[in-house]
Amino acid sequence: MFVACIDIGGTFTDLVLHREGADLEIHKSPTTPGKFERGFLDVLEVAAKSHGLTLADFLAKTDMIVHGTTVSTNALVEGKVAPTGLICNAGHPDILTLRESPRKRAFNIKIDFPPPYIHRSRTCEVRGRIDSMGNEIEPISDEDVRAAAKHLKACGVEAVGVCLLWSIVNPSHERRVREILAEELPGIPVTLSHELNPIPREYRRTISTAINASLYPIVSEYVGNLTKALKGAGYGGELLIANCVGGMMPPEEIVARPIYSVMSGPTLAPIAAISLTTAPNVIVVDMGGTTFDVSALRNRHLVVTPEATFGMEMLGIPKIDVRSVGAGGGSIAWVDAGGLLRVGPHSASAVPGPACYGRGGTEPTVTDANVVLGIIDPDYFLGGRIKLDRAKAEAAIGKIAKKLGLGLLEAAYAIYTTTNHNMIGAIEDITVNEGIDPRDSYVVSGGGATACHISDMARILGVKSFMIPRFAAGLSAYGGLISDVRWEETGTLNTTDKNFDLAGVNKLLASLKKRGAAFLKRSGVAPAAQRFEFAFQGRYLYQSWDIEVPFDMPDGKLGKTSLPGLTKAFHDQHERIYTIKDEADTVEFTTWKVRAIGDTGGSLRQGAILEGKRAKPREKSRRNVYLGRQLRDLPVYDIDGLGAGSELTGPALLEMPTTTILLVDGQRGQMDTKGNLLVEVGG
Repeated sequence: MFVACIDIGGTFTDLVLHREGADLEIHKSPTTPGKFERGFLDVLEVAAKSHGLTLADFLAKTDMIVHGTTVSTNALVEGKVAPTGLICNAGHPDILTLRESPRKRAFNIKIDFPPPYIHRSRTCEVRGRIDSMGNEIEPISDEDVRAAAKHLKACGVEAVGVCLLWSIVNPSHERRVREILAEELPGIPVTLSHELNPIPREYRRTISTAINASLYPIVSEYVGNLTKALKGAGYGGELLIANCVGGMMPPEEIVARPIYSVMSGPTLAPIAAISLTTAPNVIVVDMGGTTFDVSALRNRHLVVTPEATFGMEMLGIPKIDVRSVGAGGGSIAWVDAGGLLRVGPHSASAVPGPACYGRGGTEPTVTDANVVLGIIDPDYFLGGRIKLDRAKAEAAIGKIAKKLGLGLLEAAYAIYTTTNHNMIGAIEDITVNEGIDPRDSYVVSGGGATACHISDMARILGVKSFMIPRFAAGLSAYGGLISDVRWEETGTLNTTDKNFDLAGVNKLLASLKKRGAAFLKRSGVAPAAQRFEFAFQGRYLYQSWDIEVPFDMPDGKLGKTSLPGLTKAFHDQHERIYTIKDEADTVEFTTWKVRAIGDTGGSLRQGAILEGKRAKPREKSRRNVYLGRQLRDLPVYDIDGLGAGSELTGPALLEMPTTTILLVDGQRGQMDTKGNLLVEVGG
């Protein structure tokens, strides 16, 4: 039986395949924008043919498919979400306009004040009020809700979000609104804030509710089309879809909470990194066709942020911290009005793709530059399955060369180095700007295009060592293959270390754990495969912002002696993030979390040990490569012909069907027992 993970990227759809008793495989097929389910089946067919099977026979032998989707991310970035209405308390229609008051990027004078995510014309106020203790101050006005429903129907909304004050402690008003909307707007999906994101911060709860509602019709249609296509092709196994908190969910669960599918694909890369290295602090980079994604591991823990944003908006939910810039293999190079070279953020995507693909693209891209420089062999792209057109790449790069007054090779190298510095800026954003020295971190380099660039980037950053995994071109798909079913339940209970509500906290944690167990049961996870992790959000009294702190609860509940451990964990975490702590100050606990995790057997799907291959590298050819100033004749090695312990020194090229690795002067690479290339950067 097979287990597959499919990750849809901007240019290629990746599939990493596991078969019991055999090594992992990676397959690629062009992404099909607008009909992503078609590309999904295409890459499955590529895998089927590699085993001499029809698609139907292959799917009959496939036990589970896991999937990282980009449909919700693309909808947000392109603004192609469903028309959505918002119902809020009377007097609070501007919450999505005012946001959290402080202006983001305060010193950027070119930024206009952004419009609210849901326009005021589709924002309806209703009378009724709950106070912070859960008491009803004013009953909900059924008349206002029915009037709002009629107005939203006239506006043609396809979804509605409902966010009322203090629904997190008394949700009766939100539930009544849903009952009325079911009568007045039958068939229109409704998102209630207390069910989706039960946190006390009004803007974050409102924006997450609005985003979730606006994505519901899109994700629901996509998942419906995908499951229908798979069923039609003969698949009857289990389908799991990635979420943005580092795990998988059944399709019906992700449809109910589509906001959790945003950026779900890139969040799988750090999951992969955890299994690939034992280094405590890791920078994970992944360069695909459209974007360059950066994430990190700190003390071998995933970095989860409540501050995740897209554009000028905040998601309002916690997610694995992944930063993205428009720097991929398909990123288009251009010259601005001042005569400066720029690369990205616009991309040639999968259609028409870079000029060298020969599918109608004419704009110069990073991939075209790598072909012109000699880094990529146009006859060995995807192992020779796709032949690239060097002449068309040269014609595209020639436009940039003419505008800059440079030779063809110099222009291609300028695109190459500009791209590198764009990606270095993204790495510095998640390291230097967070008070972390990248020179103290290990780098795991994923993505089909990254291996062409990482050596030069590591040299500039001063990174001492990095890894190019065997399945670098499908790093996120590999992460999905080994990941667990994972979900997070959240509840609000304010208490302090001076007057700690032990009974209340234990009651809340027990309720959250019960809900998490119910999620795992719905997901088909056996009790023996279930485990739970715990965290709280806290702050010093009168601070504005919370930090998240994980804690252990080995006895199943907190005891009278647990409080010192909780406060110490908070002080230590505060010092790690902000470099200071005040152990004499009062600690306020605001939000409690239980993460429900179901083991899918991912630890058994990590690939075979290398054996029976040549220990000494042997050149398969040589190629002229332009690395600045002059062409250099470099040896080319077939990485599949190397065994554990094989060593190489730069400058050199290493090729595999899905990526090309460039090592520069002073760098030494060694193969480990899993087929990963470990590179030491010389002085």
